[in-house]
Amino acid sequence: MKRNKRERQSMLTETIKENPFITDEELAEKFTVSIQTIRLDRLELSIPELRERIKNVAEKRFEDEVRSLPLEEVIGEIIDIELDQSAISILDIKSEHVFRRNKIARGHHLFAQANSLAVAVINDELALTAKANIQFTRSVKEGERVIAKARVEKIDDDNGRTHVEVKSYVNNELVFKGEFEMYRSKNEK
Repeated sequence: MKRNKRERQSMLTETIKENPFITDEELAEKFTVSIQTIRLDRLELSIPELRERIKNVAEKRFEDEVRSLPLEEVIGEIIDIELDQSAISILDIKSEHVFRRNKIARGHHLFAQANSLAVAVINDELALTAKANIQFTRSVKEGERVIAKARVEKIDDDNGRTHVEVKSYVNNELVFKGEFEMYRSKNEK
């Protein structure tokens, strides 16, 4: 059923409020209009595109949970976290992350994503990297999406250390592996 613009935009706003993860394609199908019409409606209503909506939801959800560093200092976007257990972040490799000549990502960006995720997963006000054992298993190129998954392996309260393993993937292929020994303050948990 065709609706007038005002009705459609009102329903569009309500639909996105209920489900911020709905795609423009799904909205176009739901309202039987073109994807371009949905994009124009979103533009008029100042509703960001899906990627920005996902980022906003994640930031709101995790800003109170991450204790060890400000969320904006995490390299990549945290999409899931359970303190002292596990965390996942995404980093899209762009031109600023790669060598100009061969479009291969600089290793320090992959390390920074993994290291900041290892810090973020610690349930403490203070978390610092004491030691890291890292391995790059294949080069990452511009345009690829790196998904880093951190898992807390061991918490040693006596020494104030937490062992975190981080594995980074591109299309389910392992590209980086790191074992991080993280220092944390002993007095608070």
